[in-house]
Amino acid sequence: MTQIIAPRVRTLVLLILAVAGALLAGAAPASAHAALTGSDPAQGAVVDTAPTRVSLTFSEPVAVGDDSVRVLDPKGERVDKGDPANPSGTTYSVPLVSGLPDGTYTVAYQVVSADSHPVAGAFTFSIGAPSETTVSVSAQASDDGLVGWLYGFGRYVSYAGFAVLAGGAAFVLACWAPGARVRAVQRLVVSGWLALTAATLGLLMLRGSYTTSGRVGDVFDLELLGDVLQTKTGAALVSRLLLLAAAALFIAVLFGAYARTADAAPDHPGDGDGGEPDKRDLTFGLALGGTVVAAGLAASWAMSEHASQGLQAGVAMPVDVVHLLAVAAWLGGLTALLVALHRAPVETPVGHDAVRRFSRLAFGSVVTLAVTGVYQSWRQLGSWSAFTDTRYGQLLLVKIALVAVIVAVAVLSRRWTRRLADARGSAAAEEAERAEEEKQPAGTAPATASETSETSEAGKTEAGHDAVRAAQLARQRAATEAARQKRLRDADPNRFGLRRSVLAEAGVAVVLLAVTTVLTQTEPGRTEQDARAAAATSSSAPATGQGSGAVSLTMPFDTGGTNGEGVVSVDLDPAQAGDNALHVYVEGPDGTPVDVPEVKIALTLAAQDIGPLPVTPDRITTGHWSASGVQIPMAGDWKVEVTVRTSDIDQVTVSKNAQIG
Repeated sequence: MTQIIAPRVRTLVLLILAVAGALLAGAAPASAHAALTGSDPAQGAVVDTAPTRVSLTFSEPVAVGDDSVRVLDPKGERVDKGDPANPSGTTYSVPLVSGLPDGTYTVAYQVVSADSHPVAGAFTFSIGAPSETTVSVSAQASDDGLVGWLYGFGRYVSYAGFAVLAGGAAFVLACWAPGARVRAVQRLVVSGWLALTAATLGLLMLRGSYTTSGRVGDVFDLELLGDVLQTKTGAALVSRLLLLAAAALFIAVLFGAYARTADAAPDHPGDGDGGEPDKRDLTFGLALGGTVVAAGLAASWAMSEHASQGLQAGVAMPVDVVHLLAVAAWLGGLTALLVALHRAPVETPVGHDAVRRFSRLAFGSVVTLAVTGVYQSWRQLGSWSAFTDTRYGQLLLVKIALVAVIVAVAVLSRRWTRRLADARGSAAAEEAERAEEEKQPAGTAPATASETSETSEAGKTEAGHDAVRAAQLARQRAATEAARQKRLRDADPNRFGLRRSVLAEAGVAVVLLAVTTVLTQTEPGRTEQDARAAAATSSSAPATGQGSGAVSLTMPFDTGGTNGEGVVSVDLDPAQAGDNALHVYVEGPDGTPVDVPEVKIALTLAAQDIGPLPVTPDRITTGHWSASGVQIPMAGDWKVEVTVRTSDIDQVTVSKNAQIG
């Protein structure tokens, strides 16, 4: 593979891959694509008697296993029994042992959302009165560690491999038939097949650990692998492997029988070959079979990820297949064109006709991406505000910007293509004119024939004496001529400009693919906004059987770091014993709302030796966090502590007392 791309090009591509890797590595763990919308007992609730079961309600159906829901007592011992059940809709419950003593209990859940992503979380409730607990509610999710990183990298490699495999083959069939005999193009397409196959096998092995424990040692657990094969995602990965076997046969025919029928001179099937029926049939068969295999491979993603769940799934999955095929034809074909421009042999150059054909193919792909992308954006976002208020929308804006950059560079490539065609036409005309001027008069033909005969006889005599030396000289002359033609070709400013612009397109495409991979692992904006709305509705609901009133506390803070100063306000409503709504607002010194990485609340009633009771509010919007169902067990003078973190190392805790009840 080191010979496919010239050293300078290889260095730039490696740099782009490093940037793309940093983008993937720096991305936050994927948000839950199914959100926990309710529980019984509620988060932070204090109940008088021990419940017989714990129920969790999610925003969509999830897959649960034996250990998907665990209930732990204050000492960290499990008190749940039996497997989780699904009594109705999106609610899942697990029974508890009888006779539970008073204290604070932790509920930890690890499920898999319907679009294949793991969902993990934890919360507490108390029986009788809150107590100290040895259980941490901020345990690492299964997709946060090394296994999660490897799984994300495998997804990126699988997308890239599919694009190179499908797009490279489409470039050969639709744009440049002689490319089937070019070794560099063959290696590129085969490398795409190998990358997709290896990544699919890796994802299949990693899947069990990725959705359960997150431990590297569980990657080779055959029992977990058997469980994965029973899931929708496991079936999709196995289907992809079977289709890759068919793709291997397609590659063998493309670079075997088809390559032998491809004339070296024409740029496209049917040019200069008289349109032989056998070749037309082979081309049609490869195009049809390749399209079916590529569509099947694309469907292996559509049937198991975002498109398979939510609004209009029956329409979204075919649209997603078309979207992926357009991405592959554009980006994979672009990669094949880049390799061909740099590594095609002198005797099989990439003609301007081939570049023009690919330009038309790329234009059609971009139009298809625009149409399908608009539908997908509407389906996943649902509102204009989701573009800026959700992580999915922000990533989508980055993706749109990258597509715009590639299209702009593609326009520049079309200009270089036209200049290259004009230059070739001028050169051909000059060569024809020079050949016409060099024609000799007809009367000299006999003398020329005689001289030729004598030269031929002398050559035969010399060849008879030293045939080996003559063959060596012939090879040297051929090599010298090839090197001369390559220098002339590389010195062509129009071809150099085309190479440079195509390389720029490919570089942006690598980053675009990385952003797309992160998008597939990110919670859709529509889901995120629906969860926020449910939380806001819950937090604004009035408490039953309690008096009215609220407490508002304002505390300045300074973490000591850059932009570490500000004011934090805490509102408790109705500030009574029992269920309360809590809102936190963080503002800068100028009074404008600001976001900080983390805000935590702790409530302590020192007179009764209760607390600190932790509260982790959810971010609602810039500078605003809230938590519903905050249980305050009794009236009294409570200390409200707020921890504000403004960077990885800068944080401070400020506090004020509030009279509750």
